[in-house]
Amino acid sequence: MNCAHKGRYNGAYMSTIAYTLPGAASLARIPTLTKEAKRRLAWFDYYHRCQNVAKTCRYFGVSRKTFYAWQKRYQPYRLESLEERSKRPRHTRNWEVSRMQEFRVLALRKQHIRYGKEKLKILYQEQHGEPISSWKIQRVIEKHGLYYHPQNIERQRTKRRRNQAKHRITELKKQGRQGFLIALDGITMIRAGMRRYILTGIDIYSKIAFARMYTSKHSKHAADFLKRIHYLLDGKMENVQTDNGSEFAKDFRDAMERFNLPHYFSRPKTPTDNPFDERFNRTLKDEFIALGNYTSDCAIFNQKLTEWLVEYNFKRPHQALGYSTPINFHYKHHRVLPMYPSSTGACFL
Repeated sequence: MNCAHKGRYNGAYMSTIAYTLPGAASLARIPTLTKEAKRRLAWFDYYHRCQNVAKTCRYFGVSRKTFYAWQKRYQPYRLESLEERSKRPRHTRNWEVSRMQEFRVLALRKQHIRYGKEKLKILYQEQHGEPISSWKIQRVIEKHGLYYHPQNIERQRTKRRRNQAKHRITELKKQGRQGFLIALDGITMIRAGMRRYILTGIDIYSKIAFARMYTSKHSKHAADFLKRIHYLLDGKMENVQTDNGSEFAKDFRDAMERFNLPHYFSRPKTPTDNPFDERFNRTLKDEFIALGNYTSDCAIFNQKLTEWLVEYNFKRPHQALGYSTPINFHYKHHRVLPMYPSSTGACFL
């Protein structure tokens, strides 16, 4: 026996057909339906009232082909028949690679990470004397993710670097010796619509200072500046301090790693964390740039700047050093590098 009744089902008025199943003591239980299944149930409720397929399809904006397809599947006593079915194949291909084959393919792939499956297939047959399909080799590669992606490797390395906590300069206990801490900073200059960037650096103990103009704030320029300072000081550098600018990342960070130098950062918006280089920047502006020495031609500017740096380090008295010059102060406390005067020009020209 079956019966029809009207009622509110899942928020919509509709006529629901309920069937008494043979041998069952009660009516079939109505399941919870998804939004799409409710929409299809509304089709058949409307069709049950009007008995017109064309009108139903126009009303709901569906094709007759779709309506008939779901009508064949629809079972009033099993409303879950209106749900989408899994499109996964009923019969899937099983894993057909033995453990021995898997180990052998893994060893070959790790040894020849750039080879494709066809090349690995040939090598496998030559080494182990048995045939193997390229499909099996591909399955092993996919299972273990053995792909060569140098860009992804670099991206992962960069991500790991970003996630590493920065060492703040406040964590470093200052020590009074030449080369213990080299502080770096930059000055951005804009004249006649042209932007130039001057990188500066200073040994906070001896006050020996360095500077060079570049066309942009790219990290490759900061890396070049670091290499010049490293050469000038004959590698006598122990720690480096910078701000959090983008120029002190990527290529600069790679150069720091090659020289095995710890990198300490100033706190954001805290110029007092780098007072020595900030003071040198002011001196550079007041005693060199403001006196008509600025030009956007980097080669000419750097040539003039080298001459001024020689004067700054060798002739200009410094109040912080008891009115001694940085080089004389260095002479008193350390043995100066024999190549310093000649290397000064080599590094900054």
